Amino acid sequence: MKKVRRAIVSVTDKSGIEDFVKRLEAAGVEIISTGGTAELLKKAGVDVIPISAYTGFPEMLDGRVKTLHPKIHGGILAMRDNPEHRRQMESHDILPIDMIVVNLYAFEETVAGGCTLEEAIENIDIGGPTMIRAAAKNFRDVAVVTDPADYDAVMEEMERNGGALSEATRFELAKKVFSLTARYDGAVSNYLTGLDGPAAFPSTLTMQFAKVQDLRYGENPHQAAAFYREGRGGGLADAVQLHGKELSFNNILDLHSAMALASEFDAPAAAIIKHNNPCGAACSEAGPAEAYRKALECDRSSAFGGIVAFNRPVTADVARELSGIFLEAVIAPGFDDEALDILRKKKNIRLMAAGKGGRLPEPDGRLDIKRVSGGVLVQEPDRPEPPRLRTVTRREPTADELEGLAFAWRVAKHVKSNVIVLAKDGRTVGIGAGQMSRIDSTKIAVMKAGDAGLDVRGSVLASDAFFPFRDNVDLAAENGVTAIIQPGGSIRDDEVIAAADEHGMAMVFTGVRHFRH
Repeated sequence: MKKVRRAIVSVTDKSGIEDFVKRLEAAGVEIISTGGTAELLKKAGVDVIPISAYTGFPEMLDGRVKTLHPKIHGGILAMRDNPEHRRQMESHDILPIDMIVVNLYAFEETVAGGCTLEEAIENIDIGGPTMIRAAAKNFRDVAVVTDPADYDAVMEEMERNGGALSEATRFELAKKVFSLTARYDGAVSNYLTGLDGPAAFPSTLTMQFAKVQDLRYGENPHQAAAFYREGRGGGLADAVQLHGKELSFNNILDLHSAMALASEFDAPAAAIIKHNNPCGAACSEAGPAEAYRKALECDRSSAFGGIVAFNRPVTADVARELSGIFLEAVIAPGFDDEALDILRKKKNIRLMAAGKGGRLPEPDGRLDIKRVSGGVLVQEPDRPEPPRLRTVTRREPTADELEGLAFAWRVAKHVKSNVIVLAKDGRTVGIGAGQMSRIDSTKIAVMKAGDAGLDVRGSVLASDAFFPFRDNVDLAAENGVTAIIQPGGSIRDDEVIAAADEHGMAMVFTGVRHFRH
């Protein structure tokens, strides 16, 4: 245990700082402070020593130089049990500094809100990271507090121990420092390298993640797992669980997929996900309850134990529909009180609220990263501009067919390749996913529609990639599909188009592929 007698306090995030410093002062700690923090503490009645009075130098260069001084860093870095260090401190009138209470300039918040390069540069902290790194390096003698969430625990330990902190506590606080500075420098690096544009991948990709929670296990019970938030968070990482069991690894994956699909649509929509693939999706101007009913009809058996996402808040009528089947989780922009009362009768269903203003979170544009042996693959997210449709058949699609094709194409983007989506009246009627052969996906989509008792006749078809042969078109026509949307680009495009013309179908090319591996 080492007693804290002197502390430097300089914080950007001032939440809780007045009460914390008053408790430090009550424990006999001398307070040295800078700039706005010092003014705040003085107004709160704290006896503060200005940093300039301690160092003998004014804060200068518009505040760029405040704490970069030997009396500061000598007091932090000196090893108390080293006689030569003590001799040099006495020789230069350097006092030991036992605690650093510092958090850094809000660089991430500044650049996230939109700013000029000059504003971003001025929000790169220099003195703060230098002080906290020095204190963390010398954790055996110095405590460093960077997170307001630690204020109470630090003071409770000091008050129990006559103003002293254990080495174990100081070491835990030091570890947080290096995680913080790594993240901070990474944010600066990513911002500056990102100025070249979203398509410019930096020579070094720097990423930091903060743990949200430990999970019971990973994809399988023998795999340990945890959930981490990237940077400032957002999206699913900031969703609030309102009810139900702890989320599992697979729940989070499926919630992500469900939320991404439901957020594709402006009209009220529902998406049902099982094993990271849609088993039903629908839109309805009548509202989310009708959208859910239509989505469920696509594949009721697969929906059992699935995940449902809505792009509108869940109301009581939606909740009553959801109560008719076992579901793992539901995510939506919100749940009204009556809906919560109904759904909370199911003990284990997870209810997740995400987004603001009655809408799911907007896609954040972050890089898509996939780990492989020895490294990672990095790509832009699959969010191209709406495709410019090109009719390639003799017959143009009707207005209703175009609406159906647009819906099916959006769903196809969220299904594992190879993908075939059959859609009709604003809903999926059959989905073929994840097959090695595209014709097998078409067969499965038709089969699923038949199993659900849904009529394929008059439906439209979306394929995530081109048709290698005409067999998919022939099978679709045989079952009454009237229009097709696909990227095009096959060496047999002419053969495929001719098949569509033979059957009197309309076909449009997007020029964009939606593989999802």
